[in-house]
Amino acid sequence: MQALVLAGGEGTRLRPLTSTQPKPVVPLAGRPLISYLVDWLRRHGVDDVILSCGFLAAGVRAVLGEGEGLGVRLRYVEEPEPLGTAGPLKLAQELLDERFLVLNGDVLTDLDLGAQLERHGRSGARATIALVSVEDPSAYGLVRLGADGAVREFVEKPAPEEIDGDLINAGAYVLERDVLDLIPAGRAVSIEREVFPQLIGAGLYGHRCEGYWLDVGTPERYLQATFDLLEGRVAGAQGVLGADGAGVVGPVLMGPGCVLEAGSLIGPLAVLGSGVEVGRGALIERSVVLDRARIGAHARLRDCVVCADASVGEGSELSELAILGAGGRLGARRRLEAGARIFPGMELPDGAMTS
Repeated sequence: MQALVLAGGEGTRLRPLTSTQPKPVVPLAGRPLISYLVDWLRRHGVDDVILSCGFLAAGVRAVLGEGEGLGVRLRYVEEPEPLGTAGPLKLAQELLDERFLVLNGDVLTDLDLGAQLERHGRSGARATIALVSVEDPSAYGLVRLGADGAVREFVEKPAPEEIDGDLINAGAYVLERDVLDLIPAGRAVSIEREVFPQLIGAGLYGHRCEGYWLDVGTPERYLQATFDLLEGRVAGAQGVLGADGAGVVGPVLMGPGCVLEAGSLIGPLAVLGSGVEVGRGALIERSVVLDRARIGAHARLRDCVVCADASVGEGSELSELAILGAGGRLGARRRLEAGARIFPGMELPDGAMTS
């Protein structure tokens, strides 16, 4: 089975995590984000993955190669400019089979693709959309189905009075090759707004899925995905690794070469990349600290992200979805909170407060 993965976005909502690296390979619980998606596809019989890249495409190739370590054949198409969610299919059409999957590349999920494929074949569909139930569909697009499962309407970001269901598009599609004929070439095209509406009443079906699904597109959801992996709530969860000589409250994941000084406390729900140094008396909980970062003595990290090679000064605090970018320096006795973002290489001196 074949799948095309849409991974060409710039990940602007995740900056500065995505300022120096493409979103598909942003570290998530010790692995590139997209590796979880590829593992999920492989478990459902997919052995040929086409990755549609745009922003920082060379960085994706450098990390993932040709798929040798992922157990699949991995090929690339590079968008010369952003082509939306359907343009990449047209760009890759010479590589695509008679039936193939299309997936959004920033989703963490364990939905049953096999059941979706079986439903697609049984209904004689030209396209079948995976649907998931959410508490509040107003931030997404509501999908309305007929009794036979055929899609009859899309409602983009519905107002409260329009909400009469809870099913949204999960960004996983089974498509027949003739759908490519509906996609104009040479420009950005939205599969949701331009292609699927043409298929209503002409072979477009929805398949309601059960299981874990999360769009990892914001700092809040990036941390939630990390915590869910640590707690084993999704297939591909990492194990828990402790350390001698320092306080560790699991679940915690730590890479090789971490140095934890006396009196530091790590966890619960913390990820430390390789070579992270944590000073005496520091606290890190519900947070991600990436490779080679340095956390000063008595620093406090809660619900935040510290990127690779960054440093946090003695007694400083990060909380409430704050992000310190790669190579950034937060001086001593400073505070970052309420979504503050320090971009790569920026330095804040000692002794003030930022919020």
